Amino acid sequence: MSMPTEAQAGTAAGDVVEMTYREAVQAALDDSLAEDPAVVFMGEDVGNQGGVYKTNVGLAEKYGQRIINTPICENGFTGVALGMAVMGMRPIVEFMFADFMPTAGDAIVNQLPKYRFMSGGQLSAPVTLRVVSGAGTRFGTQHTASGESWFMAQPGLRVAAAGTPAAAYELLRAAVRSNDPTIVHEHRLLYLRKGEVRRGAVAEAGRASVEREGTDVTIVATMLMLERSLEASEVLAEEGIAAEVIDLRWIRPLDLDTITRSVERTGRLVVVEEQPHEGGWGATLISRLTMAGTSMSTRPRCVSLLDDMLVPFAAPLEDAVMPSAERIADEVRASLMS
Repeated sequence: MSMPTEAQAGTAAGDVVEMTYREAVQAALDDSLAEDPAVVFMGEDVGNQGGVYKTNVGLAEKYGQRIINTPICENGFTGVALGMAVMGMRPIVEFMFADFMPTAGDAIVNQLPKYRFMSGGQLSAPVTLRVVSGAGTRFGTQHTASGESWFMAQPGLRVAAAGTPAAAYELLRAAVRSNDPTIVHEHRLLYLRKGEVRRGAVAEAGRASVEREGTDVTIVATMLMLERSLEASEVLAEEGIAAEVIDLRWIRPLDLDTITRSVERTGRLVVVEEQPHEGGWGATLISRLTMAGTSMSTRPRCVSLLDDMLVPFAAPLEDAVMPSAERIADEVRASLMS
């Protein structure tokens, strides 16, 4: 049987320990399975040697039949999870790549979010979809989607994206406890990043996190773009520019209160997203703030995939289309000059 990692060994609820993002995901899975016998975990290869991304090490040995390997059939196993949820279980479903979520579109759009509504509240579908997202890993165009905004317009769903180890742990714990179906995106390039995690903490739904305070500009980002926004803020600080960096965390529901307070204080907004801007959470956020009459000193700006391109296979081109810390810093400087 696989042993717990050094970061996890001997930790208890309330303990604050340094973990990698990967260890945080594993800890959230372990704690959720231990807390509630109705929780099961399923997906492609999730029970084989800790899973493809090694976020599940030791879980198959510890929880036995509650860890379920599935065929490569996203619509099929998401539908199975729905049936299990309606019968009182709380399935966690892993999507190895966000790119293949659309193959489960019927279950995600037409089934999961509608059961509570159609049954007048008599039924619920507490299914958690763990989705591994993002580019930068040289997996090619069909294995690099972010997908974090694809389902944000669907009532009845919650959508979250983890940018830190703490968020990875707390968001997954919140999703499993929720009676609403919840999608939690993880970025594969963050799995080795380290940060402090409070064991037992559960994220508040619809609450963003201010990761760096500032007075000159507000930067809102998710997942890997949060890390690059923080890198940009370090460079800007050397120039005397104090950027406030917010981890959005929840795409549905959006935390408009936290972002509005920040933008009204700084007067400027830069949205950073690893996706095309059109139809994404960045465009929605800017629209909602504008409709609410949020005061800004200059127009809001966005850093997204270059020219709304698909992610190329060639490494130099993949790097070029993704938002970089340099591009983020340049956009902030431009906002201060306008």
